[in-house]
Amino acid sequence: MKELPKRAADSNFFDPNSDEFVDRESTAANSEHKSLHRKSSKASSFLASFFTPTFSIFERHSSLFPDEDKPSKSRSYGWTTALKKLMGSGPMRRLQDHILGLNRAYTLSSTSEIWFLGKCYKLSPAESISNSAHGNSFAAFLEDFSSRVWITYRKGFEPIGNSKFTCDVNWGCMIRSSQMLIAQTLILHHMGRSWRKPMQKPYDLQYIEILHLFGDSSSRVFSIHSLLEAGKAYGLAAGSWLGPYAMCRTWETIINANKEQDDNDKHKQRFPMVLYILSGDKDGEQGGAPIVCIEVAARLCHDFNKGQQDWAPILLLVPLVLGLEKINPRYVPLLGETFTFPQCLGILGGKPGASTYIVGVQDEKALYLDPHEVQSAVDIKMDDREADCSSYHCSTVRHLPLDAIDSSLAIGFYCRDKDDFEDFCSRATRLADNSSGAPLFTVLQSAQSARPIPDHDSVAVSTSGHIRMDDYSLAESFSEFDDQNQEGGWQVI
Repeated sequence: MKELPKRAADSNFFDPNSDEFVDRESTAANSEHKSLHRKSSKASSFLASFFTPTFSIFERHSSLFPDEDKPSKSRSYGWTTALKKLMGSGPMRRLQDHILGLNRAYTLSSTSEIWFLGKCYKLSPAESISNSAHGNSFAAFLEDFSSRVWITYRKGFEPIGNSKFTCDVNWGCMIRSSQMLIAQTLILHHMGRSWRKPMQKPYDLQYIEILHLFGDSSSRVFSIHSLLEAGKAYGLAAGSWLGPYAMCRTWETIINANKEQDDNDKHKQRFPMVLYILSGDKDGEQGGAPIVCIEVAARLCHDFNKGQQDWAPILLLVPLVLGLEKINPRYVPLLGETFTFPQCLGILGGKPGASTYIVGVQDEKALYLDPHEVQSAVDIKMDDREADCSSYHCSTVRHLPLDAIDSSLAIGFYCRDKDDFEDFCSRATRLADNSSGAPLFTVLQSAQSARPIPDHDSVAVSTSGHIRMDDYSLAESFSEFDDQNQEGGWQVI
């Protein structure tokens, strides 16, 4: 095996020697709950030398062509294909995970706190895994983690557009990561942060309807098919990889298009919130810190409600480039701090060319849901409360060093109402004040003045430290705000 030729790793792959593993066939969600025991380093080293080269070489050969475009099989190709099927079978994959310790859930510290999508879990070394009596126990964290919607590579879906692609292996990870973030947004909006996936059927109808939106079909609103169609202007195409900025703009396009269609069809429910993609100061240096502008947020809410209400739920997406070849270390603690925000939706990020959905932090580790699992396409009917949803959930907690994530990323936040937005602005302002002059993003009152939110005058600060906009005039903001300011200030990354 060691003498088989090794192909250079493409940027779309995880390093086969790292903690992450690429394109594993999915196993049932329940099997992931089983405890994995560590083996001796000697045994792991020996078996790693056998398993890792074998899997890595086959996965790279399989990634060169879509399944439908493979050339005729030679004798050697038939031999490698048969061996690949044997080594890639479910039992062999589980054996590898068991021996090499690829399930990272139990390598987390038992004493350090975990910040997970705005919620803190303070673990105890004496705690039993099965003891979920306390809301911040390790078991409670795992229940929370495994309730998040997990969207991965799929195979066997209908061809994408005019292409022959019926799977998105090796190129669809950014799309899948973004789908997870949007799914979490919808779960948070409709069902609240305390929602957990029920242990028994029938499931909540709202939960089923959310999964239905992300089905792998051109008829689904937020499917990979629909996203690729909406993102053509940003270079999206089946078989190609894209970055976080283009992904955020694609969601802007598809949500706006969906809103226009829903306005014409009163029976449809539009995307239930404002989407606000943060921009940089148009008069500042390109690539500067994006700006949360209260005027822009107010105008977007006004337009969303057609003038009938002053405010609306807001999804904020913040595309960032925090370094050149690697992330600048000064931003690492700031990224970790965003997970303490109650409005936190996580980060689209990961290793270069291999996107993940980062959902939490512990010490210097980023915890994430991994889209690099190959699962068969499933069709969740909108009203099927008995549907098999196991492939949409995962209890395997993976991690990577925070300072090892790709410098190109996007952060998400959800503000349910005006008070929640004010709380977010207060937290963001404090974070910027503690950034030593290098904030992730800033909060401004006016798009034209480009000056920070004041502590006094037009925007009051309550005794709790929250920014209040009670004295802020929406009418004044609308008169000062024009379309040029809205479009001209977008930061190009």
